Amino acid sequence: MDFLQNIFRVKLEVLPFYLLALIISFTVHEFAHAYYANKFGDPTAKLLGRVTLNPAVHIDLMGTLLLLIGGFGWAKPVPVNRDNFSRPRSMGIVVSAAGPLSNLLLAFVATLIYAVLLHFQVLPNIENQRVAQAINLFINSLISLNLFLFIFNLIPLPPLDGYRIVEDVAPTPLRRKLQHFEQWSIFIFLLILVIPQVRAVTIEPLYVLSQTIYVQFLQFAFYIIGLFGA
Repeated sequence: MDFLQNIFRVKLEVLPFYLLALIISFTVHEFAHAYYANKFGDPTAKLLGRVTLNPAVHIDLMGTLLLLIGGFGWAKPVPVNRDNFSRPRSMGIVVSAAGPLSNLLLAFVATLIYAVLLHFQVLPNIENQRVAQAINLFINSLISLNLFLFIFNLIPLPPLDGYRIVEDVAPTPLRRKLQHFEQWSIFIFLLILVIPQVRAVTIEPLYVLSQTIYVQFLQFAFYIIGLFGA
């Protein structure tokens, strides 16, 4: 068990709930990309069966394992042909931003549900403590992971969504220069994966930031509940 614990970045008792949260989060993220791409006139994702909430078509096994082990990973990217958009750049920005924003929205909805369960003493009053703990672990994993994915995907490195947004915003000459550096992104991520010192100053701070946002979300959720006099 100690060997397995040394492999995964999350505790083994949390792993099943974290994995379920990961599947949901990746699925929603990629569905959002596919949905808006199709809505704006690009049928590529729809023709490949990606406009769906079926996890099987979105989950990448290697990307999922790397997130569980190394702290960052990916799902199967949704193919987007911006030439099919009537306004390629502005619509491209929306399609790219849809993924991270869907994670942010999912995190907030989960936080609101969690606040309701706490405020009305639903979780504390569950007699079966194992059930209460399971719900608590799952919701916390779902919130934390989605906040991390929101932040991580906005990093302006290819192939992340943040880079695609920068690419659509940048003037054409700068855009062409940026494309020359895309081939080096894989080496950057490999460095982060294999060198703990690099991961400690790149990926780990993102988890700290996601927890800070989590606290703010929870406070805001309790404030909303208070507005209704509950």
